[in-house]
Amino acid sequence: QVQLVESGGGLVQPGGSLRLSCAASGFTWDYYAIGWFRQAPGKEREGVLCISSGDSITYYADSAKGRFTISRDNVKNTVFLQMNSLKPEDTGVYYCAPTDYCSADPLEYDYWGQGIQVIVSS
Repeated sequence: QVQLVESGGGLVQPGGSLRLSCAASGFTWDYYAIGWFRQAPGKEREGVLCISSGDSITYYADSAKGRFTISRDNVKNTVFLQMNSLKPEDTGVYYCAPTDYCSADPLEYDYWGQGIQVIVSS
């Protein structure tokens, strides 16, 4: 049974940082890429960035470049999303999901975590 558990979200002031974690189980970790998505209120889920099984990183949100980084711990089956210089427009529910190959299309992902809320506000 595939399980993904996101953590590390919360309320942060503009300019602050958060580190999200995605702990995964129930699939062969080494074979899969992991994507991070976010969904702002009233908007569709959008791809933020993705890390392949070979640690190649693809950014889907231009706004994330230079501020967000992604890494994976293949011992703990966990992916981390480090978010710096946060802006109010980064507010949303963040989700992680495994995939065969990185894609910005949510339809390419079959399993999702429950999501974690990130609120950037003063």
